[in-house]
Amino acid sequence: MRRAHGEKLQLCDSLEKIADALPGVDPLMCLSTANAILPLLRNIHQYEETIIFPAYEEAVVGSDANLASTRRLRAEHVEDECFAGEVTEILLAIGHGEPVENPEAIGFMLRGFFESMRRHIAFEREHVLPMIGIADAH
Repeated sequence: MRRAHGEKLQLCDSLEKIADALPGVDPLMCLSTANAILPLLRNIHQYEETIIFPAYEEAVVGSDANLASTRRLRAEHVEDECFAGEVTEILLAIGHGEPVENPEAIGFMLRGFFESMRRHIAFEREHVLPMIGIADAH
């Protein structure tokens, strides 16, 4: 989990660098980031949904913790992957030389995406991982 969170946070950092550099962003950085987003998220989400979330649900049975948390986290995975598709399209276009017509809108889109991923990670670190005995040293 620490590795998965680290990889997602590195992706967030790359997206933030791109957002900060708009409109004069490095096309190769856009291409490499775009090509990493969906495979990375899909692999991590599959791991969380098949290993981590079932362990969490088992750990919270009979406690005050709310099982609705994993339903919400699974829904966030779907939303993140949909959003990731849109972000990937934009980054591929920029990487292939399309002009950045509205840097403010693209920056806002990128920030919305990576901030939501950072919140998701923070929730998992604060609530899910401690319940299943994983100490996450940030």
